[in-house]
Amino acid sequence: MNPAREITEIGQRLWLDNLSRTLLREGILLRRVREDGISGVTSNPAIFLNALRESPYYADDLARLKRVQPDPERRLESLLVADIQAACDVLHPTFLESAGEDGYVSLEVAPRWAHDEAGTVSEALRLRALVDRANLMIKVPGTPAGVAAFETLTREGVNVNVTLLFSLRQVERVFAAYQRGLGARREAGADLGGVKAVASLFLSRVDTLVDRQLEQIATPQALALRGNAAMALAKQAWRLYQQMFRDERFAALAAAGGRPQWLLWASTGTKNPAYSDLLYVEPLIGPETINTLPDKTLDALRAHGRAAHTLEIGMEEAVAHIERLASLGIDLDLAGETLQEEGLRLFATAYDQLLQQVGD
Repeated sequence: MNPAREITEIGQRLWLDNLSRTLLREGILLRRVREDGISGVTSNPAIFLNALRESPYYADDLARLKRVQPDPERRLESLLVADIQAACDVLHPTFLESAGEDGYVSLEVAPRWAHDEAGTVSEALRLRALVDRANLMIKVPGTPAGVAAFETLTREGVNVNVTLLFSLRQVERVFAAYQRGLGARREAGADLGGVKAVASLFLSRVDTLVDRQLEQIATPQALALRGNAAMALAKQAWRLYQQMFRDERFAALAAAGGRPQWLLWASTGTKNPAYSDLLYVEPLIGPETINTLPDKTLDALRAHGRAAHTLEIGMEEAVAHIERLASLGIDLDLAGETLQEEGLRLFATAYDQLLQQVGD
């Protein structure tokens, strides 16, 4: 059997970390839904930049927009919204079959709103109305302003993918904001069952940063710890998820129809060629989670992946690994703040390049 399909039978959802008109118009996305069990799509400015540069299916539409739309940002938005709508339509049967648990496509709020709570809320509501698809998920960064906006958007019934999370502290803040937002929605007498949110924890970038710190320390003890920080972080995040969504604190919200906020493993393409190309896939398989896979990682999974319920394995080792890192002066929460700032800069740069791409 296709290992990707086997993973979905264990209960983990697989989303594709890519979107382009080539995937849509040549039937590639639909084929991956049918053959690999792909049940969602994530996007970001870097993904769209690559799509515009490589896919031949934008040229005519962009030429038309240049004639009728003077604002480059509105041109870009027209292109992106059309892609998002088409992907939502491909995944709508999955959305219906899962009763709204799955089948989502993510569209990110522009990076300039990352530190503006009110602006993020306003943009998220505007984009939701513009796309007009029930299975749209708005991506909001896990900055303090983004988390506050996420709480408001949850209260308003907006489906949200909280992105750019790199630490346990950041994940905990997001989980708590989600529960507050659901609680406020319940108090307002609104339905909870139609609200879906995920928390995207980025993995490979954590190892890139921590490995660099370990190599600077350069002792045998430090070097032996390379390549395992992200794994330990993910397993600890799973334990936190269980603590916050499987106990009495969430029980009342669950009884009112509230869905737990699933963890989504992001940045799962291995950056260090010395590591397994499935380093962020095979050890993190378990129900009530999502892994969003770049094309290359999905291909590797299909070719030689092994499916097993592995997420619960090595929990105590994960705790010990984080403690050993701390004993060497490596603070994963501090690393998470550094990585989030870096991620925001990278997305802002990609967004600026997108505007240049569609400009005069």
